[in-house]
Amino acid sequence: MSARGVLEKLLGKRGSAYLLHLRPAEWPIMTAHFFLGTFLAIGWPWPWGHTLWAWFLFVIALNGGTLALNSAFDHDEGDIGYLKNPPPPPKRLAVFGYALLALAFFGSMAFMPVKPGGHYFFEIMMTCVLMSVLYSVPPIRLKARAGWDLLINCAGFGFFTPMAGWVFTGRGLEKGLLDLCIGFFFLFAALYPLTQIYQVAEDTQRGDQTLVIRMGVARSLTYATVAALVAHLWFAQAALREGRNPAYLLISLIAWIGILIPWRLRWTRMPDAEHERGMYRALAAWAVTDISVLILMWPKR
Repeated sequence: MSARGVLEKLLGKRGSAYLLHLRPAEWPIMTAHFFLGTFLAIGWPWPWGHTLWAWFLFVIALNGGTLALNSAFDHDEGDIGYLKNPPPPPKRLAVFGYALLALAFFGSMAFMPVKPGGHYFFEIMMTCVLMSVLYSVPPIRLKARAGWDLLINCAGFGFFTPMAGWVFTGRGLEKGLLDLCIGFFFLFAALYPLTQIYQVAEDTQRGDQTLVIRMGVARSLTYATVAALVAHLWFAQAALREGRNPAYLLISLIAWIGILIPWRLRWTRMPDAEHERGMYRALAAWAVTDISVLILMWPKR
């Protein structure tokens, strides 16, 4: 029996639909990116109770609530990011998404006494909750506006995720952290168009003017390649300034270029299913980058 079948057996079709629209397939990716900030802030070991509560608020409540809210208003029928053959959105999915976002917001207040970083953790959560609503909910619905959709995702996933994993530990904002987050902002600028290419037909039918629809697939892939190069150059200059060897980044850069250049050369001959597989290969390259940056920037003792 498949994992989805087990969920339906345990929770029923309606209950499992709520869980699936949180897109648990993304949780390992979010977890790794969140804990990258934690590793670089305090190394190892961690205060586990404190850590698990921060992880739950950011990865499950904030990110899951954001994706549930997104599904509630999109009504996608084809594959979406991290969820193949999505079940029809349950009637109260939007309410469920709002409830999770509220939990993320109010739960993060518990970190405010953790100085100085706890205050920043709450502010990050507050900003991300606001961005989540503006991204998905009409009439603003920034995900349907090319450029704004990119900015929201680069900020939320690329910039704020490792920052949240860092500041909940109590450490404040530092130059090395900002360099890390700016680099991942640019890297998500490379990843984001790849999540849209296989959904162009459905987005067009819905009337959304996404980045890929406005730019076209070819220019989007060229842009993604440039953004990946900029991200790695940013990581490299930050490493050199701190007296570290940026050679660890070569494996990560090769992983990205090895995916993006062939994709750009043959995109016209690729069906939507292959474009979708390309997006998941890029997620694997993202994991390689996380590991490379972790080794490169591991805190000195």
